Amino acid sequence: MFTGTYLHFMDNKGRVSIPHRYREILQERQDKQLVLTNYQGYIMAFPQSEWLKIGSKFAEQRLFDKQIRNIQRFIISGVEECPLDRQGRILIPQNLRDYAKLSREVALVGAVRCFEIWSREAFEAHRQQLEESLSEEVFHELLI
Repeated sequence: MFTGTYLHFMDNKGRVSIPHRYREILQERQDKQLVLTNYQGYIMAFPQSEWLKIGSKFAEQRLFDKQIRNIQRFIISGVEECPLDRQGRILIPQNLRDYAKLSREVALVGAVRCFEIWSREAFEAHRQQLEESLSEEVFHELLI
């Protein structure tokens, strides 16, 4: 399970190091590459094995439902397959760096089945908004 937040630097070529814990998960799953895609202003990074499950679910959906097609088109059109290099880094393609407005500082954020790649500044602002909007009642329902 991908959890936690890791702050990393992206180099000038667009490479970012994957946190050691995330690399362990990928090794356990025998995934040698990630599938990245755009979503709500950040990048979602899926282990290849998890992406195959999502692709299967997409294939089962109604072909002529406009909303479903729009979501599929948006998600699938942003897909980039990114192998991990020997140093445990991935090269984030320029189109996704532009989409997520990534600069030198990035946040890699666990999201259970995948992880997210945010600009550090955008994630910190988003996290602040989340904290302010959390419902204590829902929180207690989930955890108690």
